[in-house]
Amino acid sequence: MGAWAYLIAAIALEILATTFLKLSDGFAKWHWGILSILLYSACFWVLAPALKTLPVGVVYAIWSGAGIVAITLIGVFFFDERLAFLQFLFIAMILIGAVGLQLTTQA
Repeated sequence: MGAWAYLIAAIALEILATTFLKLSDGFAKWHWGILSILLYSACFWVLAPALKTLPVGVVYAIWSGAGIVAITLIGVFFFDERLAFLQFLFIAMILIGAVGLQLTTQA
């Protein structure tokens, strides 16, 4: 599996882990919390091989940026969270930066 595939898998795991962390309600619902911890652990195991060939700053920016955008959308559509226009604008800037880094970085 290539570095970009590892990074995509790590992003997916991080998004699931963060969603389960939200569902845990501050670990009051411990089963969601345990799943979250397990998925975060898996995320780091999958992220590590991507760091062998891609620059750490680029990997981290794409990983966190894509996670921010995805979790924002999950929050809005599944958890009925509301954000102001400027908050969406700034999150869009993060997405633009993450896509730009992906387009300009070679493994």
